[in-house]
Amino acid sequence: MTLLSVPIIDLSPWFSGAPEARERVAREVDAACRSIGFLVITQHGIAPELIERVSALSRAFFALPLADKRKVDRPREDAVRGYSAVGEEGLSYSLEEAAPGDLKESFSIGPPNVPDDDYHRGPAAGPHFEPNSWPNIRGFRAAYEEYFEAMSDLSRSLMRIFALGLSLPETFFDDKIDRHISMFRVLSYPPQREAPLPGQLRAGAHSDYGSLTIVLPDDKGLQVFNKAGQWVDVPQVEGGLVVNIADLMMQWTNDQWVSTLHRVVNPPFEVASSNRRQSLVFFHQPNYDAMVECLPSCLAPGEQPKYAPISSGDHLTSKFVKQTTFGGTKATA
Repeated sequence: MTLLSVPIIDLSPWFSGAPEARERVAREVDAACRSIGFLVITQHGIAPELIERVSALSRAFFALPLADKRKVDRPREDAVRGYSAVGEEGLSYSLEEAAPGDLKESFSIGPPNVPDDDYHRGPAAGPHFEPNSWPNIRGFRAAYEEYFEAMSDLSRSLMRIFALGLSLPETFFDDKIDRHISMFRVLSYPPQREAPLPGQLRAGAHSDYGSLTIVLPDDKGLQVFNKAGQWVDVPQVEGGLVVNIADLMMQWTNDQWVSTLHRVVNPPFEVASSNRRQSLVFFHQPNYDAMVECLPSCLAPGEQPKYAPISSGDHLTSKFVKQTTFGGTKATA
């Protein structure tokens, strides 16, 4: 059965440890990933206090004068760290379509507390472990680093659910994500004082790059393009997190799972001037040297893989280069 709306999946049976319950969760997730590529998870184990602390500190950062935010500007083109201002990014460019810059600003970090060794600091690591920049806000760095680690743990659980859903050993992905090159980004969508330009959205239609994305939006606006060709709203669930698979996971599964187009639409005109929206977004990306090739359970007898093997780092770089050729910097909801 093809799901045309985003399902809500309770993860508490997965964490309870009962094998039958864990298998049921894996089947539900597999069905969502095959049909629409999105799900909302509840009972995920992330502390509400941590979410609120990161959210509040992020709002404090985005409330600073632009000159203060510019003190932690993104350092260079290939290093997605620090601050990007409203209009500097256009997600539609990732689809090779020209459109005005997105109506959002952002702050991004990568892995914290990176070891000083050849794997993390050598030439092969490229910009994947670029140092983070931090604003002068008390408690900001500690909260962001704690959230990054919490999302890393949740992503490991989700990748284990993915493995079972794909008829693989539960720990299949463990050694491919133990030194992951993920990114945590907070997106702020400020009030719209002027009417958007034609085709200008808070975030234009795009898919994500890596294995999975975990999103906490604080307001409506996120929409998904389903297999019936409809834009449907992602449900707002108290305490829930939105999860979507991304391009790398679609490639890993030989297109059996779908990396779905999504966007953030503008608020109604009558509330646009006072509506500020914020999303906490964790982009999970496996180790840069993890090889992405057709999973054994995703290739029927006589079939051929649709993609040549590629490393996670090269996959990310190829997406980034394609996107920067047309402008903008990729993000999500």
